[in-house]
Amino acid sequence: MSVKVEKTENKNEVKLSFEVEAEKFDEAMKKVYAKTAKYFTIPGFRKGKAPMNMVEQRYGSDIFNDDTFNELVPDIYDAAIKENNIQAVSRPDIDITQIGKGKNLIFTAVVQVKPEVKLGKYKGIELKKIDYTVSDEEIEHELGHMAEHNARLVTIEDRPVEKGDIAVIDFEGFLDGVPFEGGKAEKHELEIGSNTFIPGFEDQVIGMKVDEEKNINVTFPADYFSKDLAGKPAQFKVKVHEIKKKELPTIDDEFAKDVSEFDTLADLKNSIKEKMQKQNDDKAKYETEDAAIKAVCENVELEIPSAMIETEIDNMVKDVEQRLQYQGLTLDQYYTLSGKTATQMRDEMKEQAEISVKSRLVLEAVIEAEKIEPDEKEVEEKLKEMAKNYNRPEEEVLKNDYLKDYISNSMKTEKAINFIVENAKIK
Repeated sequence: MSVKVEKTENKNEVKLSFEVEAEKFDEAMKKVYAKTAKYFTIPGFRKGKAPMNMVEQRYGSDIFNDDTFNELVPDIYDAAIKENNIQAVSRPDIDITQIGKGKNLIFTAVVQVKPEVKLGKYKGIELKKIDYTVSDEEIEHELGHMAEHNARLVTIEDRPVEKGDIAVIDFEGFLDGVPFEGGKAEKHELEIGSNTFIPGFEDQVIGMKVDEEKNINVTFPADYFSKDLAGKPAQFKVKVHEIKKKELPTIDDEFAKDVSEFDTLADLKNSIKEKMQKQNDDKAKYETEDAAIKAVCENVELEIPSAMIETEIDNMVKDVEQRLQYQGLTLDQYYTLSGKTATQMRDEMKEQAEISVKSRLVLEAVIEAEKIEPDEKEVEEKLKEMAKNYNRPEEEVLKNDYLKDYISNSMKTEKAINFIVENAKIK
């Protein structure tokens, strides 16, 4: 068997030309015949017992060609890729020149390959110092959220609905006098001012009294998710059953004791500040790293193969699909609700996919240039931590080569990012 490798006119693409001896092809064909003989019916022979030449005479001499190709070629192709150190990033585009019993198999495989990355400046890049501090206003805002969460509801009987109240209502919606699906509910608790209903609805509930009934006229937004309702005027019959108001607790030492493990409001504030500062520090670290990667990416010479972009988009679509499943939705339902097609969604993802692939390739180039390798003990500790977090036997995880490679590669990437940031000029 012979294999010839040559570059094509397209950058980051190679063509492998194969010629496989007729004897090897015929041997593979016999294996295919042995596997598929039971599917052929030849008069005068029990099913699966007809000789190979009789099957070929009845169904054509090329009856086994495709299956033989598929039986033989994958291993041949994989071996050639490995032996020639080709980093393929796409499925091969196969073109068969000659195939058949008693003939040498001749075919070509064109495949996109991982591109060369010519690094520019990646040490000593200039970055702007990012720093976030926690303000007193942010702490008070968080305390306000905690008070809201621990508020109690009191019933209001001596006045009509006001903004900020929770109105317990029945409602039913109509289009041209006809009820529409999903437009009816009973004893629904609606916070007035939350803007969770159709624009204008909540404002018209203001001023209603307990047991009062009223017709409310609204128009659905033009971009409303239901195309049957989008942009259409509707009327709702509304009845108020009850009016409630949140009564917020006083924010003092007693409040701190009730909502936390602290005895004083001062200690609670300090705890909130520490948590917020940790979040701010993490945010600053992420943004600094992101800016560093972008800066390095601006200084490289790189042409990304289209297959790498498409693969990245495939992965992004799978992530969306998985998130939708947690919400009880399918991709098709998402397309219907969003008014987008699969093609439109992929087009929207393309820019981010290019950024992600470029960042990954550049970091891999930095890893190679700086010969970055994680310490075996570091990898082992991470694996032990993983075993503990997922309640898996430690020995089982430590022996898992896939997990070991995954952790090792993740640590290489992390170390590469740290290397760029640590060697940057931060002002």
